[in-house]
Amino acid sequence: MKRSIYLMVIALLIVWQVEAQINTPQPSPLGEVSQTVGLAEVSIEYSRPGVKGRKIFGGLEAYDKLWRTGANMATKLTVSDEVMIEGNALPEGEYALFSIPGEEEWTMIVNKNVNQGGTGNYDEGEDMFRFTVPAKKIDMPFETLTFMFSDLTNTGAKLHLVWENTMVSFGIEDPNVDKNVMAQIEEQMADPGDDPNMYYAAANYYFNADKDMEQAQEWIDKAVELNSDRYWVVHLQAKIHEKNGSYESAMAAAKKSKELAEENGNQAYVKMNDELMATISDQM
Repeated sequence: MKRSIYLMVIALLIVWQVEAQINTPQPSPLGEVSQTVGLAEVSIEYSRPGVKGRKIFGGLEAYDKLWRTGANMATKLTVSDEVMIEGNALPEGEYALFSIPGEEEWTMIVNKNVNQGGTGNYDEGEDMFRFTVPAKKIDMPFETLTFMFSDLTNTGAKLHLVWENTMVSFGIEDPNVDKNVMAQIEEQMADPGDDPNMYYAAANYYFNADKDMEQAQEWIDKAVELNSDRYWVVHLQAKIHEKNGSYESAMAAAKKSKELAEENGNQAYVKMNDELMATISDQM
């Protein structure tokens, strides 16, 4: 009996200790930012320390010394497909992102070993590559370490690291966008059926990538034939006809797109069609 009571007391103490734990905010909470770059998914997972009244670069984080580019575990960079980072090929996978901050420029390091806390286990032999980027002073200080994407294009983006009054940036490109999109177009347009969206998507890519404009015109005309009520599709038809020198049909399409846009209350497309009609008129 005494042993049973003893075990019960121990069990209650364990439960009490678990329940008595206090959940408090972390000093460097975990954060993640992700972005589709071209067709690849790129994400950064990192712990986000704050300035908290300290001098950061050249102080807390010494210049010319290896840094895990965050707090706690090394910052993790994940890519869903091969990308190019500042001209360096990086295969699909997970990587650690280290850096060596400098007053004028930083050395960025992409390392194979993603499961690293701090820099104690860092092995230069596991580096995928290194590259340097300029360090810029910014007018609006950032209290918390922040990664963010900007300058998105069909194939690339910029990734920025900002903290305190410093920003470093580097470019990420998806080198396989055209190959992958063209493979999809070849497969889907072999038998598109009567799907206007398929014709529109193929024509839109050909137009923006400056490919075969005669083929693009054939596809966009078919898209409009199948569904003529969408002002953005008719607007693309006008742009493709204009690019091919078919000014009369381009003007007719631009007027039709403007009418549809007005009916739908889209003033942005009304304005774009006015500008397009002015351009077409100058060439007629």
